[in-house]
Amino acid sequence: MPLDPTEIERGLRHLRRSDPVMRNVIRRAGPFTLNPSSDRFQALVFSILGQQISGHAARAIRKRLLAHVAPSRLSAESIIRLKMEELRSVGLSKQKAAYILDLAEQVASGRLRLNRIGRLSDEEVIAELVQVKGVGVWTAQMFLIFSLGRLNIFPHTDLGVRTAIQNLYGLEQLPDGETSHRIAERWRPYASIGAWYCWRSLEF
Repeated sequence: MPLDPTEIERGLRHLRRSDPVMRNVIRRAGPFTLNPSSDRFQALVFSILGQQISGHAARAIRKRLLAHVAPSRLSAESIIRLKMEELRSVGLSKQKAAYILDLAEQVASGRLRLNRIGRLSDEEVIAELVQVKGVGVWTAQMFLIFSLGRLNIFPHTDLGVRTAIQNLYGLEQLPDGETSHRIAERWRPYASIGAWYCWRSLEF
Protein backbone atom coordinates (compact mmCIF):
# COMPACT_ATOMS: atom_id res chain seq x y z
CA MET A 1 0.00 0.00 0.00
CA PRO A 2 1.46 3.41 -0.98
CA LEU A 3 2.55 5.73 1.79
CA ASP A 4 0.33 8.71 2.60
CA PRO A 5 2.00 11.74 0.93
CA THR A 6 0.51 14.08 3.53
CA GLU A 7 2.07 12.05 6.33
CA ILE A 8 5.41 11.92 4.52
CA GLU A 9 5.43 15.69 4.11
CA ARG A 10 4.61 16.04 7.80
CA GLY A 11 7.55 13.77 8.58
CA LEU A 12 9.93 15.74 6.37
CA ARG A 13 8.89 19.00 8.03
CA HIS A 14 9.51 17.43 11.42
CA LEU A 15 13.00 16.23 10.46
CA ARG A 16 13.97 19.58 8.96
CA ARG A 17 12.77 21.42 12.05
CA SER A 18 14.20 19.07 14.69
CA ASP A 19 17.61 18.25 13.19
CA PRO A 20 19.74 20.71 11.14
CA VAL A 21 21.98 17.85 9.96
CA MET A 22 19.02 15.95 8.57
CA ARG A 23 17.67 19.15 7.03
CA ASN A 24 20.86 19.41 4.99
CA VAL A 25 20.72 15.73 3.98
CA ILE A 26 17.14 16.10 2.78
CA ARG A 27 18.11 19.17 0.76
CA ARG A 28 20.96 17.32 -0.94
CA ALA A 29 19.21 13.97 -1.42
CA GLY A 30 15.88 15.27 -2.67
CA PRO A 31 12.42 13.68 -2.38
CA PHE A 32 11.63 10.70 -0.18
CA THR A 33 10.87 7.98 -2.73
CA LEU A 34 10.39 4.83 -0.65
CA ASN A 35 7.70 2.67 -2.24
CA PRO A 36 6.83 -0.27 0.04
CA SER A 37 6.76 -3.70 -1.58
CA SER A 38 3.31 -5.27 -1.73
CA ASP A 39 4.78 -8.79 -2.03
CA ARG A 40 5.53 -9.59 1.59
CA PHE A 41 6.93 -13.07 1.04
CA GLN A 42 9.32 -11.85 -1.62
CA ALA A 43 10.38 -8.94 0.59
CA LEU A 44 11.33 -11.33 3.38
CA VAL A 45 13.18 -13.65 1.03
CA PHE A 46 15.14 -10.72 -0.38
CA SER A 47 15.97 -9.50 3.13
CA ILE A 48 17.35 -12.93 4.06
CA LEU A 49 19.33 -13.04 0.81
CA GLY A 50 20.86 -9.65 1.57
CA GLN A 51 22.19 -10.54 5.00
CA GLN A 52 25.95 -9.98 5.36
CA ILE A 53 26.72 -9.70 1.64
CA SER A 54 27.16 -6.72 -0.67
CA GLY A 55 24.20 -5.18 -2.44
CA HIS A 56 25.68 -6.20 -5.79
CA ALA A 57 25.97 -9.85 -4.76
CA ALA A 58 22.45 -9.86 -3.29
CA ARG A 59 20.96 -8.43 -6.51
CA ALA A 60 22.73 -11.11 -8.58
CA ILE A 61 21.35 -13.91 -6.40
CA ARG A 62 17.85 -12.40 -6.47
CA LYS A 63 17.95 -12.27 -10.24
CA ARG A 64 19.06 -15.91 -10.52
CA LEU A 65 16.44 -17.08 -8.02
CA LEU A 66 13.62 -15.28 -9.84
CA ALA A 67 14.79 -16.76 -13.14
CA HIS A 68 14.95 -20.24 -11.60
CA VAL A 69 11.33 -20.23 -10.39
CA ALA A 70 10.00 -18.58 -13.57
CA PRO A 71 7.42 -18.62 -15.05
CA SER A 72 6.04 -19.05 -11.52
CA ARG A 73 6.26 -16.07 -9.20
CA LEU A 74 8.43 -16.23 -6.11
CA SER A 75 6.10 -17.67 -3.46
CA ALA A 76 6.06 -20.11 -0.59
CA GLU A 77 4.69 -22.75 -2.94
CA SER A 78 7.34 -22.24 -5.62
CA ILE A 79 10.15 -22.34 -3.03
CA ILE A 80 8.86 -25.51 -1.37
CA ARG A 81 9.02 -27.30 -4.72
CA LEU A 82 12.77 -26.66 -4.92
CA LYS A 83 15.46 -28.97 -3.58
CA MET A 84 18.28 -27.69 -1.43
CA GLU A 85 20.69 -28.29 -4.35
CA GLU A 86 18.62 -26.02 -6.60
CA LEU A 87 18.73 -23.19 -4.09
CA ARG A 88 22.47 -23.67 -3.69
CA SER A 89 22.87 -23.54 -7.48
CA VAL A 90 21.62 -19.93 -7.65
CA GLY A 91 24.24 -18.80 -5.13
CA LEU A 92 22.61 -19.35 -1.75
CA SER A 93 24.68 -20.70 1.10
CA LYS A 94 23.42 -23.90 2.71
CA GLN A 95 22.37 -21.86 5.75
CA LYS A 96 20.41 -19.25 3.79
CA ALA A 97 18.76 -21.94 1.68
CA ALA A 98 17.59 -23.60 4.89
CA TYR A 99 16.28 -20.26 6.18
CA ILE A 100 14.26 -19.63 3.03
CA LEU A 101 12.85 -23.14 3.05
CA ASP A 102 11.79 -22.68 6.68
CA LEU A 103 10.13 -19.37 5.81
CA ALA A 104 8.27 -20.99 2.91
CA GLU A 105 7.09 -23.88 5.07
CA GLN A 106 5.82 -21.56 7.81
CA VAL A 107 3.92 -19.41 5.31
CA ALA A 108 2.50 -22.38 3.39
CA SER A 109 1.34 -24.08 6.59
CA GLY A 110 -0.36 -20.93 7.85
CA ARG A 111 1.83 -20.63 10.95
CA LEU A 112 3.08 -17.28 9.61
CA ARG A 113 0.19 -15.30 8.12
CA LEU A 114 1.80 -12.57 6.09
CA ASN A 115 -1.55 -11.44 4.69
CA ARG A 116 -2.63 -10.40 8.20
CA ILE A 117 0.67 -9.35 9.76
CA GLY A 118 0.12 -5.70 8.82
CA ARG A 119 -2.57 -5.49 11.50
CA LEU A 120 0.00 -6.04 14.25
CA SER A 121 2.04 -3.42 16.10
CA ASP A 122 5.74 -2.95 15.27
CA GLU A 123 6.75 -4.98 18.32
CA GLU A 124 4.28 -7.76 17.51
CA VAL A 125 5.51 -7.98 13.91
CA ILE A 126 9.10 -8.37 15.12
CA ALA A 127 8.08 -11.02 17.67
CA GLU A 128 6.22 -12.94 14.95
CA LEU A 129 8.99 -12.81 12.36
CA VAL A 130 11.94 -13.71 14.58
CA GLN A 131 10.36 -17.13 15.07
CA VAL A 132 11.45 -17.92 11.49
CA LYS A 133 14.96 -19.35 11.21
CA GLY A 134 17.39 -16.73 9.96
CA VAL A 135 15.07 -13.79 10.66
CA GLY A 136 16.46 -11.57 13.36
CA VAL A 137 15.47 -8.13 14.56
CA TRP A 138 17.33 -6.37 11.72
CA THR A 139 15.52 -8.39 9.04
CA ALA A 140 12.20 -7.79 10.76
CA GLN A 141 12.94 -4.05 10.87
CA MET A 142 13.72 -4.03 7.13
CA PHE A 143 10.36 -5.73 6.56
CA LEU A 144 8.59 -3.13 8.68
CA ILE A 145 10.15 -0.30 6.67
CA PHE A 146 10.28 -1.65 3.14
CA SER A 147 7.18 -3.87 3.08
CA LEU A 148 4.77 -2.51 5.68
CA GLY A 149 5.85 1.12 5.31
CA ARG A 150 6.10 1.76 9.04
CA LEU A 151 7.50 5.24 9.62
CA ASN A 152 9.02 5.04 13.11
CA ILE A 153 11.54 2.19 12.81
CA PHE A 154 15.18 2.84 13.68
CA PRO A 155 17.52 -0.03 12.68
CA HIS A 156 20.40 1.01 14.94
CA THR A 157 22.48 -2.11 14.18
CA ASP A 158 22.47 -1.47 10.42
CA LEU A 159 26.03 -0.77 9.29
CA GLY A 160 24.91 1.71 6.63
CA VAL A 161 22.91 3.74 9.14
CA ARG A 162 25.76 3.68 11.67
CA THR A 163 28.30 4.70 9.02
CA ALA A 164 26.08 7.55 7.86
CA ILE A 165 25.59 8.79 11.42
CA GLN A 166 29.34 8.73 11.98
CA ASN A 167 29.93 10.72 8.80
CA LEU A 168 27.06 13.18 9.17
CA TYR A 169 27.55 13.97 12.85
CA GLY A 170 31.37 14.03 12.81
CA LEU A 171 31.91 11.13 15.19
CA GLU A 172 35.37 9.64 15.62
CA GLN A 173 34.10 6.07 15.39
CA LEU A 174 30.99 4.11 14.55
CA PRO A 175 28.28 4.99 17.07
CA ASP A 176 27.11 2.42 19.58
CA GLY A 177 23.43 1.76 20.18
CA GLU A 178 23.08 4.40 22.89
CA THR A 179 24.65 7.13 20.74
CA SER A 180 22.62 6.15 17.68
CA HIS A 181 19.35 6.16 19.59
CA ARG A 182 20.16 9.52 21.16
CA ILE A 183 20.63 11.08 17.71
CA ALA A 184 17.59 9.31 16.22
CA GLU A 185 15.38 10.50 19.07
CA ARG A 186 15.18 13.85 17.21
CA TRP A 187 13.65 12.09 14.23
CA ARG A 188 10.81 10.31 16.03
CA PRO A 189 8.04 9.59 15.24
CA TYR A 190 9.57 9.45 11.74
CA ALA A 191 12.74 7.46 12.42
CA SER A 192 12.28 5.36 9.26
CA ILE A 193 12.51 8.49 7.12
CA GLY A 194 15.66 9.51 8.97
CA ALA A 195 17.18 6.06 8.41
CA TRP A 196 16.28 6.19 4.71
CA TYR A 197 18.06 9.51 4.34
CA CYS A 198 21.06 8.05 6.17
CA TRP A 199 21.29 5.37 3.47
CA ARG A 200 20.89 8.01 0.76
CA SER A 201 23.67 10.13 2.26
CA LEU A 202 26.15 7.32 1.61
CA GLU A 203 25.73 8.07 -2.10
CA PHE A 204 27.00 11.66 -1.77
